Amino acid sequence: MLTKKQHELICFIHDRLAETGVSPSFEEMKDALELKSKSGVHRLISALEERGFLRRLPNRARALEVVKMPERIEAAQRQPSADQAQPAKRALPQPANDVIEIPLHGRIAAGMPIEAFEGSSSLPVPAALLGAGEHFALEVAGDSMVEAGIFDGDYALIRRTETARDGEIVVALIDDNEATLKYFRREGAMVRLDPANRSYDPQRYSPAQVRVQGKLAGLLRRYD
Repeated sequence: MLTKKQHELICFIHDRLAETGVSPSFEEMKDALELKSKSGVHRLISALEERGFLRRLPNRARALEVVKMPERIEAAQRQPSADQAQPAKRALPQPANDVIEIPLHGRIAAGMPIEAFEGSSSLPVPAALLGAGEHFALEVAGDSMVEAGIFDGDYALIRRTETARDGEIVVALIDDNEATLKYFRREGAMVRLDPANRSYDPQRYSPAQVRVQGKLAGLLRRYD
């Protein structure tokens, strides 16, 4: 499920590529969406990349590829002229609009560990973001996973599991009391929980201190 601005941007990029074969500039995207700065464009593009709608092509300036398109619900509002209207060259995949409620277990530290699973409510999530298995959500607190694209205030969608492979992002419960979101690695006889921020140090524990509660399956992010 895309926000209105994300939807407008993917459609603008798609139309420009179809017309000229060249991605619009960030300045053109900013003006088209009536944004105040190009930083807003960067955030929207990153969100569309995370959701699999856009791909940046390496080693090429202004190179964006539209991987898939959402439903063009805004087509009637844009009211293209007859000269601009063109038949679709191919059928575009339709988004899954089913929304399911999963448990929301409060905030989890992406920095130092905090008390595990504060509070409990529910979060509506597009079913297309979840695979098989049982899931729950945690609101991210802290900035230690920013280099993995996980920011303070994001909602981490977690698939329940008690096992993990090296390099996977997990919810780790420490001493049955504190939970944290980190990369999971084994280091000799120890378990190492790695941040994705150079300002933070890895955390090392004995295997008896750490229980994997789940693995990261997806993210939800709100944009103002």
